[in-house]
Amino acid sequence: MNTTATHQAASTHTTTDPDAGRPARPQQLCRPVQGRMLAGVAAAFADYLGVDVTAVRIVLAVLTVLGGAGVPIYLAGWLLIPEEGADQSIASQAVQSWQARSR
Repeated sequence: MNTTATHQAASTHTTTDPDAGRPARPQQLCRPVQGRMLAGVAAAFADYLGVDVTAVRIVLAVLTVLGGAGVPIYLAGWLLIPEEGADQSIASQAVQSWQARSR
């Protein structure tokens, strides 16, 4: 089994509270460390949506070729989606750093 399939099989979208029988909280969108090609944006969307990462990559490629929207979407995802294990995104770290320097 490849790492992408293993990574997707390990992810779930919500956790279920066994006592209440209802979803407890949605899964947080984060860029995985394993199973990514560049920054992990496509893998993050695929895990979150429960679809194959190849389908997300194809959609981003088509958006890039047809109108160029794939590149800004990917860059926004890279800046705004935190990496797995991190509590902040790259953009929020930059903003905090900028605010600390301006004080």
